[in-house]
Amino acid sequence: MTAPSTYGLSNEARNLHWLLTNLVEEVPGLLSVAVVSSDGLLLLSSDPGRVAEAGAEQGRRSGPRGSSADLATIVSGIGSLTVGAAKLMDVGGVKQTMVAMEEGSLFVMSISDGSLLGVHGSADCDMSVVAYHMALFVGRAGHVLTPELRSELRQSIEAKSMESAQ
Repeated sequence: MTAPSTYGLSNEARNLHWLLTNLVEEVPGLLSVAVVSSDGLLLLSSDPGRVAEAGAEQGRRSGPRGSSADLATIVSGIGSLTVGAAKLMDVGGVKQTMVAMEEGSLFVMSISDGSLLGVHGSADCDMSVVAYHMALFVGRAGHVLTPELRSELRQSIEAKSMESAQ
């Protein structure tokens, strides 16, 4: 994985990028990772090129269309659905959602203020290891993910999108 450029970002933003890079590099079987705001906007993601490379190695597409934006959309939707279900059942807040599929897994974990961490894993990833490392990320990132930092991360993602479009 290529580390994302953190030039010009605050220390807190650089630390979150480091935590995300560390998560992806230390946990086998992760294909894509996204941090999503409560309003469904992508704040932080793993290198989307890594998803395309993994799919090419397996001879099939490995990510949700290979795009971090697509993963963010899925994570936001699942997060919203499970929060609604928890309210209907009157069982408290949602901590984590895991979806096991034939050829992969999807994990969604609450961070803070409605923000979510989403992970797309391969079929052979160890779900307990993924959940453990996600909990570590959330524990380390949750208290620094302030509205100001979310705004900075959104602007950084938008700037990168503009650069890649040119």
